[in-house]
Amino acid sequence: MKYGVIGSGSWATALVKILTDNGNTINWWVRNDKQGDYIRKRRHNPQYLPTAYLDVSKLHVALDVNEVVRASDILVMAVPSAYVREVLEQIDKGSLRDKKIVSAMKGIVPGPDVLLNEYLEQEFGLPIHNYFAVLGPCHAEEVAAEKLSYLTFSGLDDTLTAQIATDFQTPYINTVTNHDILGVQYAAVLKNIYALGAGIAHGLEYGDNFLSVYIANSADEMASFLQKAGIEHIEVGKHNTANPVTHKKDINYAASVYLGDLLVTCYSLYSRNRTFGNMIGKGYTVQSAQLEMNMVAEGYNACKCMHHINERIGADMPIASTIYRILWERLAPGKGFEEIEAVLV
Repeated sequence: MKYGVIGSGSWATALVKILTDNGNTINWWVRNDKQGDYIRKRRHNPQYLPTAYLDVSKLHVALDVNEVVRASDILVMAVPSAYVREVLEQIDKGSLRDKKIVSAMKGIVPGPDVLLNEYLEQEFGLPIHNYFAVLGPCHAEEVAAEKLSYLTFSGLDDTLTAQIATDFQTPYINTVTNHDILGVQYAAVLKNIYALGAGIAHGLEYGDNFLSVYIANSADEMASFLQKAGIEHIEVGKHNTANPVTHKKDINYAASVYLGDLLVTCYSLYSRNRTFGNMIGKGYTVQSAQLEMNMVAEGYNACKCMHHINERIGADMPIASTIYRILWERLAPGKGFEEIEAVLV
């Protein structure tokens, strides 16, 4: 099956590298001709992840997103959530119905405030059996350096999920599969929000002792939301079965895609959300931090989207709620973290 990648930022570039390193010939949608020409001639993306070498013999770079859709069987959506509706509105209605979609998006579709699979079902008639999610922990910068990373692929079709995972497996990428399409997406959104908070704490000059307590409580809050949303298999230390072939335990909340991704996003210097939060803690406005970074911190929009979603779900989320108020209601970061201090155990 032929892959198409929609998106041309750091994470999209990392996924293109992984797929082509594994011998896949792919179609790749990029935003402008200048970027496309540079990739074809210089073999790397000039603006995003420039250290990643790309095998251009396996790339067909296109400016028309519908050209990529028509030429591909499996479409990897790697557009930041803030821009995904703008891109999807360019795609012909009905053209996705028979495609397989792999979401590499770590956010909520803003406006309707729904997961991408829900938006695609509503707007394009895409059945959830044709939808898959790929999530980390996996920083694009470490992919470029070919440092060992793990990707989790979630889907309801066991055979196809395993095949897609195999297509991404390289000497520096290990893959895991599960069925938890909704849970892994919510976890990816929430870990970005908590990473923003970790960055704010660092900017306010809290130390490692506080940060460890903050992250532990964030992990508990995230698990509480997932349980309230009806997600299963999020207990730590409990496994139902082991794979009879690989002898690996089944996935629970301690797995890489849940707790692992939360930890790396809160701690890593590669984390855009942590970096963004650090600026806020040091006194930057949201607008000035956005201009300084020139990259999307998914957690910023996610705060607002998850605030609206949780109005329906009703989970107890004082940490996420306070981060939302800091970023969207101009609560002073120092005052907000005094409130967070009071709820940590």
